[in-house]
Order: sequence, then C-alpha cells, then structure tokens
Amino acid sequence: MSDNKVYDLRSALELLKKIPGQLVETDVPVDPMGELSGVYRHVGAGGTVMRPTKEGPAMIFNNIKGHEGARVAIGLLASRTRVGYLLDCEPKKLGFLLKDSVANPVPPIVIPNAQAKCQEVVHLASEPGFDIRNLVPAPTNTLEDAGPYITLGMCYASNPETGDSDVTIHRMCFQSEDEISIFLQPGARHIGYFRELAEAKGRPLPISVSIGVDPAIEIASCFEPPTTPLGYDELQAAGAIRKRPVELVKCLSIREKAIANAEYVIEGEILPGKRIREDVNSNTGKAMPEFPGYCGPANPELPVIKVKAVTTRKNPIMQTCIGPSEEHVSMAGIPTEASILAMVEKAMPGKLKNVYCASSGGGKYVAVMQFQKSVPSDEGRQRQAALLAFSAFAELKHVFLVDEDVDCFDLKDVIWAMTTRFQANLDVIPIPGVQCHPLDPSNQPEYAEGIRAAGIACKAIFDCTVPFSQKAQFERAKFMDVDPKKWFPEDS
Repeated sequence: MSDNKVYDLRSALELLKKIPGQLVETDVPVDPMGELSGVYRHVGAGGTVMRPTKEGPAMIFNNIKGHEGARVAIGLLASRTRVGYLLDCEPKKLGFLLKDSVANPVPPIVIPNAQAKCQEVVHLASEPGFDIRNLVPAPTNTLEDAGPYITLGMCYASNPETGDSDVTIHRMCFQSEDEISIFLQPGARHIGYFRELAEAKGRPLPISVSIGVDPAIEIASCFEPPTTPLGYDELQAAGAIRKRPVELVKCLSIREKAIANAEYVIEGEILPGKRIREDVNSNTGKAMPEFPGYCGPANPELPVIKVKAVTTRKNPIMQTCIGPSEEHVSMAGIPTEASILAMVEKAMPGKLKNVYCASSGGGKYVAVMQFQKSVPSDEGRQRQAALLAFSAFAELKHVFLVDEDVDCFDLKDVIWAMTTRFQANLDVIPIPGVQCHPLDPSNQPEYAEGIRAAGIACKAIFDCTVPFSQKAQFERAKFMDVDPKKWFPEDS
C-alpha cells in the first residue's frame, strides 16, 4: 500500500470511491428513525448484528427525511480490509501499526479559527429556534432506542487540575433542544475522571464532540489504560499513524478545543450535579444496541451536556455506526490487539506472532493469540501470555491460543485447531470470580448463583496449541507454494 492522503472524512470517502466494492450511495429517502440502520444491517453491518447481515461496503445516504440537504455516512470502518485501505496498512498488520503509533506519539497542534473548516457555519444556543435535533441528523439504530444517538462523536475534554486532555467515544443521546445525556462507564475512560474532578468542585466540565473525522482518530481514540495512561492524549497516536499532527481549534463558546476539520462539532459543558434518565423520552427501558449484540438497558441517571453551540463545515456529512456492527470490532478490537502485542512482547520477546480480537466478541470479549513455541521451555508460556492479556483488559472474557501455523484471523482455522489440538478436560483453564464486562447478560447474578455481582464472572483460556514435544506429529499437510496469478491474472 502507498500514501493514501487521507486526512479527514471527505478524503477518506474519496479514497473509498476509487476502490471497487468499498462504498455505495443512495438518493432514495430514508428515515433516520430505525430505517437507516435497518438498511445498512443488510448492506454491510456484520459484527454481532442479528442475522441476516454481512460485511459489505460503507454507505452514504444522501436524502434524510426531516433533514433537508443532510447526508449520513455509515460503515466506514465496518471491514478490516477497509480499515487497511484507510490507514494505509496490510489488514493483518494493523495491530502492529497501532502499537508503534503509541510508542512514537506526534502531539496535536492548534490552528487559527479562521482556518478551521469545522467552523464554517456557526449555530449558537442563544439564537432563537436553536435545536440540536434539527441541526444534527443523528439516527436511532432501532425503534426501541432511547432517542437519537451520537455513536461516533470524538469527545474531547481536559483535566481541570493538570490541563491534560483526552479524546474518547461515548454513547450520547439527544434529550432536548440543548441537552445530551452521556454515558461514562466508571473507571473506563479518562473523561469520566475529569468530570468527577470538576463536579467535586461544583464546576462544569467543558467538552467538545467532533463528528466526521479522519478514521485514524476514531481508531486511536479507542485505546485504553494501561496502554494510554492518564495524561496520554490519544490524538498523539493518531498523529503517529498519519506522520503528521492532528489539527485542533479553539471552540467558540467554551474553553476547550475541537478537531479542526470535523464535519460537526458540538460545544458544551457537562453540568455538575445534574442527571437525567436515559429513556426519559421513549420510556422503553432500553438505550441502544451495544457491541455484544443486545440492546443496552437505559441508565436511570446519566450526566448531562448543556449544549452551547453547534459548528459545522459547509454541507456537513453526519457519520454514524450500528452499535454491534463490525465497525465496533475495528475501533475497539484493533487497539486492544496493539496493546496485547506490546505487553506480551515486553515479557517474552518474539513469541507472540499476532493477535485478533474477533468479531464474535465485538472486538472486546474474545482474543485469538498466535503463539510460537521454539524451545522446550516455551511450553506453558503461551498460557502466561493469555494471563497477561486478561490482567490488562477486564473486558476480555475468552482467549484462544493457537500455534504459528494457524491463521488467527480465520475462525474456521481456529475451530479446526480447537477440534484437533484440544481436549476440554485438559486445555480449558477457567478463571472464575473476576471482573468481566457488565453488558454481557451472562455475567449477571440472575444467570447463575455463583456470580456475586454484575460483571463478576468467569474468564477462560482455550489452549489449542500443540505440546512442544509433539509438534512433529501435528504438522499440517504441505502443498506446493505457487502464485495463482499465472492462471488467474484478473484476480491480481
């Protein structure tokens, strides 16, 4: 792959237009209330979405009912192959690209407001008729959603004590003309900590939400501790991916910055002491479809962003995703792969050949680790590598260990290894009573008496590797290594 010159959402879409099968458009009117996601479910959602679904092209809807002139892009990252094109990297090497990006940060820079494309059009909340629900064509994934959601908003805020900044993605629901609820999972993101610090002093936390940005930013924003500890701005990793700094701009109505070439920016403050029931408008008891494939329950009280302004590019393009789609696998899974690679490499250099955070786990619950045993003393170290992954990522539930001759990205090959190199009574290593993920419905006390509290459940290692002393007995059939392009040049 070569330099693809992607630097924002529009250049990303232009690149995909040149690659057959990676982007489709439609001018047929579509309702953002459930219908838009219903269409894309069939076109290219994939992931843990209920079947029928498939991995397919990204899509642009050019005619959104109730939003004249608005366009919505979806599924930009809903394919590992497509992420490879957008980040100019072989798909199976993406974890290594992100690992190196964290290790070689390129800090963002601030450009003058006059140069910021995201501020070409300005809507202030003080203006008559201001309503974010009319200005931002945020879809709902299903008819049971609590409301229109921003699913790909880059939230940017700063530590009120140190000034350190952070960018992350959170689920945010439109609740009124100038209020948005924000879900901040305790202990999982830095912005939640920033909010706690501000609230303890009775102060609001300024926050910007940038929508429609360079895919490198969307991927990098999903790094988590310990890979990106408190004080590490993930925009530095995005800058490293592109080998140039991310450009920020000062917001117009709050003391914070936003991504300068975003399609939309929402400026606001998380109010101290104020909470709202997530489904106050729908009363369905549900929030939106989450990455495990189930609808997340509506939270009874969430912090509130009071919107101060919405700024946009001219003719902005809204970007969204389906919660359980392959897009989440890309955004959550690839940074986790990078983190596992980095951690295990420090402990046992050269042994972990690759990692895949599989679609079946939404990019968070399942990891397939390709481990190479080269000397007798490596026996057992593969299980240590799995324990390292578990120790760092509480959300990880199952680790499959495979040898270097198994393609960790091909789950058919992984299940083959599990069938022929695995005995359940010997090679399943359960780890009960540890922190898992609260959105997994099987991690609840109602599921089994032995589960103490929500999210406290059992992890497991599935060791599908061959004992080192028996590797010769498990050698795969060797076929002649030929280049099929001689016979099928059109597939080159």
